[in-house]
Amino acid sequence: MKKIDLYTDGACSGNPGKGGYGAILCYNGHEKVISEGFERTTNNRMELLAAIVGLEALKEPCEVKLYSDSKYLVDAIEKGWVYSWKKRGWKKSDGKPALNRDLWERILTQLARHKVELVWLKGHAGHEYNERCDSLAVAAYNGDNLKRDEMYEAGD
Repeated sequence: MKKIDLYTDGACSGNPGKGGYGAILCYNGHEKVISEGFERTTNNRMELLAAIVGLEALKEPCEVKLYSDSKYLVDAIEKGWVYSWKKRGWKKSDGKPALNRDLWERILTQLARHKVELVWLKGHAGHEYNERCDSLAVAAYNGDNLKRDEMYEAGD
């Protein structure tokens, strides 16, 4: 399996508000940069989408070291929360609906496809790739041609 480093970040102007994500895939000295902006979404959705889009961009199963400053993303997977939510029909332990089901389902598909190691980074702490991903995310939501986050707007 190819070994890939994937750096991700999501950002919003307001929460909810305009949002964007940035992802940088690194393999064998090469980089692939992906970013996209949305009219109205949440920061957590952008954090998740950055990881999903990065993983979905891989053409074959890989060993991926995924770096994120999102405790929501890292903890939900590492502590098994997402698997419990799924088992309970996408309900949290308090019976309330788990948010962002559409994105969690997509990331679970990718986690089954790739061997993923999650690494939490402190955000805005000078890590080169984290800072670059943040800049990509902000530039994306400040850009033209913002997309609609239809699942967010549907009230997921």
